Order: sequence, then structure tokens, then C-alpha cells
Amino acid sequence: MKILLINPPTFNMITSALPGVIEEERGVNPPLGILYIAGYLRKFTDHEVEMFDTQLEKSSYEEIEERIKKSNPDAVGITAMTFTIIDVIKICKIIKNFNPNIKVILGGPHINIYPNETMEIPEVDFLVMGEGEMVIKDLVNNINDQEKLHQITGLVFRDDGQIVKTGVRELLQDLDILPFPAREITQYKKYSSVLATHKIVTTMFTSRGCPYKCSFCDRPHLGKRFRARTAANVVDEMELCQNMGIGEILIYDDTFTIDRRRVVAVCEEYLKRGLKINWDIRARVNTVDTELLKLMKKSGCTRIHYGVEAGTEKILKVLKKGINRKMVKKAFKLTNKEGIESLAYFMIGSPTETVDDIKETIKFAKKIKPNFVHATVLMPFPATDIYYQGLESKVIKSDHWREFAKNPTADFKPHLWTENFDEKELFQLLRLFYHKFYLRPSFIVKKLAELKSWDEFVRKFKAGMSIIKMKKNPHKLISARVAE
Repeated sequence: MKILLINPPTFNMITSALPGVIEEERGVNPPLGILYIAGYLRKFTDHEVEMFDTQLEKSSYEEIEERIKKSNPDAVGITAMTFTIIDVIKICKIIKNFNPNIKVILGGPHINIYPNETMEIPEVDFLVMGEGEMVIKDLVNNINDQEKLHQITGLVFRDDGQIVKTGVRELLQDLDILPFPAREITQYKKYSSVLATHKIVTTMFTSRGCPYKCSFCDRPHLGKRFRARTAANVVDEMELCQNMGIGEILIYDDTFTIDRRRVVAVCEEYLKRGLKINWDIRARVNTVDTELLKLMKKSGCTRIHYGVEAGTEKILKVLKKGINRKMVKKAFKLTNKEGIESLAYFMIGSPTETVDDIKETIKFAKKIKPNFVHATVLMPFPATDIYYQGLESKVIKSDHWREFAKNPTADFKPHLWTENFDEKELFQLLRLFYHKFYLRPSFIVKKLAELKSWDEFVRKFKAGMSIIKMKKNPHKLISARVAE
């Protein structure tokens, strides 16, 4: 059997909470989910597996159709995100119009939240629920045996017109048994990141799940318990990436530093092998200390992404972050002292937030001195505390995400938290945030001095121009109550 795995395009992506001109210059990262699927199928089955990243190849619908025809697969697996579900449906239709006998399999966050609504799409044959590696292996090995399909936990499919759900498979506890993502079947040298100092970049997971309860995140409701790979297994993959010519790894764990002892073990193993590849991580401000940062820096860690989210104690509590301003200031001070780059994530437009709160957050962002900030307007996602709170309080008028899942249309606009702002004002404030942080002369001079290569200059110049293009003078666009 030939299996084609597709990372869908974003032609009809729901409007992001990040200004589009910035979104365009962020780069394209490898789709880890389907690369793990590809690696698992290649190791544990005899099926032929191909991968098609439409985002990397900037493929049009016509080019996608030609690629599907050229591949002529027996089954196609597609990653389904709510933001890209319209494009996913379009690809499903292309597949079935070409050959109705090709089996269409969807996985990803969208189908786990809205399985019934997704199965209303007539072109979809199977949903793979939860973590998909073992489920999809069992599915493709028995895809034409209806009786055996009923015995595979983790599937949704139709039998005689009726939707069948076989439950959700238990989470894999030993992540070391998973083969590494099948980067070798991709054009992996073309992936990039605006933040990276190296031209060839990849992504990596060293753990799955998150134990924290942030109100804007779906993790608490989707039941993803924290599990981690061993240090030796992690460094094995780092070493493989280095041998492939990759210069930098973006580690996408929700929080790499949850288990301090494991972080130390990873660093010690890295040093023992004499590796040179750089890596960056995501961490909470209350999970780092001087000793750990020194060791991470020595072991190739060049950048830490911290989820700060807000600059006031009030909003940090609303978001259930479990941190405070003092912790944030300490973490950034220590990180900067050790010479590790820092990126601070912020959101504006949270429940109960006011203009004064947002002004304070902008000031706080400058005060803690991260190397970069990434600010968005808070978007209440499905399966989050904030979304449920909004429905209950009527700030969010209807269950619009479910309505969209039932009837995806290109003109859909997700509801923001507009208790104290209208949507236009929120995005004006977001533009102001970017201008206040990035267009300071001192910041620009510092960034120019830090550039290490022409490629890095080109990437960051494009990103900088995108910020300038947001609006030449955002102050004129903002209501009087926002003006300073």
C-alpha cells in the first residue's frame, strides 16, 4: 500500500490573532506530527510512505492535485487543524474527485474536539484520535477489513452509514520506542525560522503533554499527561540532526524544563558527545535558575521562549499562569546575564483587561528586556476554560467554533473577548505593542550588531519591514482613551 501524508496549505486559514504581515515572515517549520507518523510507518510496516508539505513547497490547489495524481496513493493522511479545515476539506474533495477509492484519513487537534462534525464531511473515511502513530499503523494494516477495524482502539469511521467510535487509545508512556521523525523524506534543508542564526533548522519534541492549567490552553481538557524521553534518546536525535547538516533545533515541548534532573542529564550527554548543534526551548519562568542556565548555555542552548502573557498580577491570575511579575523579572535577568537569547510571549484582550492593563504590559515587556517579543490578541479557542467562561457569561454569544466545525466557510471570524474593547481597537493596540517594542532606535542598533550572517540579515530585515508595514503611525488609529 502507498500512503501519502499531507501538510495542508493555509490559503483559507482563519484570520490569525497575529498581524498577517508578521505571520508571513516567520518561516516554515517541519510538520512534526506527520513526520512522526511517517517514521513510525516506515519502521513498523512495509507500506510505501511519501510526505507532501504544501506549505514548504508553496503549492497551489492545481499543483496539489497534480502531486496527488502523480503519487496515486491508496490512502492519504492529512493533519487537520481548525484554522486550516477549509483547506483540508478542499484537499479531500480533490482526492475523491481523482479516485473515490483512495482512503482519506484525518488526524490532529480539530478532529479530537469535533469528531462528529468532521465525519459529516462525506469525503472523510477515517479519523485517528489522540496520539496517532500506533493507531494509524493498525488502521493501514487492516483498512479493508471492517470486522478488524471495530477492534482498533482510537478510530472513528462509518459502518453501513453509521458513525462508529472505538474509543481513545491510552497515551504512550515510553516515548523512546518512537522512531525519530522521518526528516529524510522531506526537503529538510529548506525549513527556516526568522529567529534562527543558522540557515538549516528543524524542530523536535523531547516530551509530550503539560501538567499546567492555563485558562487559554486546551491541554487541561484534552488530557495530555506529561511524559518525557530519556536524555540518551533525546541526544541521539540531536546527534543525527547534526550529522544531517542541520545547525539549529527548535524544541517544541510545552515546557522543556519541567523535570530539572532530565534537563541536566540531556546537557551532560550533549557535552559528553562533543556536539556542536544549537537548540532553543520553551520554558516557564519559575523552572529555571542560574546553575541550570549556565549548563544549558554551555550545552548549546541559544534561546529560551518564555510564556509571560501579561504584565499585571491581575491578568496573570485570570489566565491561571501560576507565576507572578517577580518570577518573570528574575528569569529574564538571569537568562540575559548568562548570554542566552530570550523571547517573551504576550497576549492582550484577556477577560477583565483594560487599556491601562495593556499599557502596563507594554511597559513591562520593555522593562524585562527580552531579545524578542511575540504578542497576539487573545483568541478564546475551543476546549479552553476561557471559551467556556465566555459562553457562560454571554461575552461569547454562541458556540461559534462548533458552528464553524459543522459548516466551515471562508468568511468565518472567531470571536475575541470584547468585554472592554471592540475588535478593531484590540488590533490597533497590538500594532502599538509591536511598534513600541521593535521600533526603538536602541533595539534596532543592538539587533544589527548581533547579526552573524547575510542569511540571518535577510530573514530579520524582512521581518522588520513587516512590522513597519503594519502601520506607519498607529497612534493616529487608536481611540483617545488609548493615546498616551
